[in-house]
Amino acid sequence: MKTLTFLTLVLLVSCQSSTNPVRSARTQPDTMMGLYAPEQHELYDGRFNIIGRNIYQAGSLDDVSPWDHMDDDASDLQYVGGEIAIDVNELENNGSFVAELVLPQGLYRVELERFNEFSPCQDGGIAAFLFEHGNAGCGDSNWPKSLLYVAGWGYGSATLNGETLYEDYEIHFMVTQGMRDRESLQVKLNPDSGEAGAINPAAQQLDFYIRSPARNEKNHPNREVFDHFFATEVTWK
Repeated sequence: MKTLTFLTLVLLVSCQSSTNPVRSARTQPDTMMGLYAPEQHELYDGRFNIIGRNIYQAGSLDDVSPWDHMDDDASDLQYVGGEIAIDVNELENNGSFVAELVLPQGLYRVELERFNEFSPCQDGGIAAFLFEHGNAGCGDSNWPKSLLYVAGWGYGSATLNGETLYEDYEIHFMVTQGMRDRESLQVKLNPDSGEAGAINPAAQQLDFYIRSPARNEKNHPNREVFDHFFATEVTWK
C-alpha cells in the first residue's frame, strides 16, 4: 500500500472555495465538480493497461543544438510508426513501459526499467488521477495544467537498431486530457487560460520523453538529450 500523504487527499470540488484554497496534485481552486480518488473505490485494482498509437515525434534524434523538443507550435513534428505500451500497477509502483517506434534512423526502443519518485506528488513513481503541470503545483510549466489519468517516472534506456543509445536516463510518461489541438496539433500554453488549464477534456493523449542527466541551456527543455513523443490514439485495455 502506498503511504504518501497525498493519497489521503480527496479530489475536492466546491463552488464555495475557501478564501485560501488548497493547491496540490489532488486539489485545485475554483473547481465546479468532484471525483472520488481511486483508492476510495473498493474495486480499484491499480492496474492501467494502455496502448498509444498514431504517434508523433517532436524534432528528431539528429537535431543540432539549439532545438525545441516541446514544439508547442507543431512546426517540427514527425509522424512515426510503432506503439507505446503501458502495463503498470499504481498501487504497487511496478509494471512495464515500453515504446517501440519506427523512425527514419531505424527501430527505436525505449524501456522504463525502474520507477522512481522525483517529487512527493509522484507518489512512489506511479500516480493516478492527479493534476500536474501549468500552475498545478506539481511538475513544471512546459505543459498546460491537466488531469493526468496515470503517469510514471523513473530511469531507463533506449536502443536504436538493437544498439544501446542511452543508459540510465530519466523517463516520464503521462496519459492526459487533450493538450494538443485535434487538427493542428498545437499546444496552447497560455498562462492566462484560468484555473482549468488550456486543454480539451474531450480528448486524450499519451506523452513520454527520455532525457539525459546532462543539461544544455541552449535547448528547450534544457537537456543535452530530450527525445519527446506523443500518441493521439489512446486505447485502454
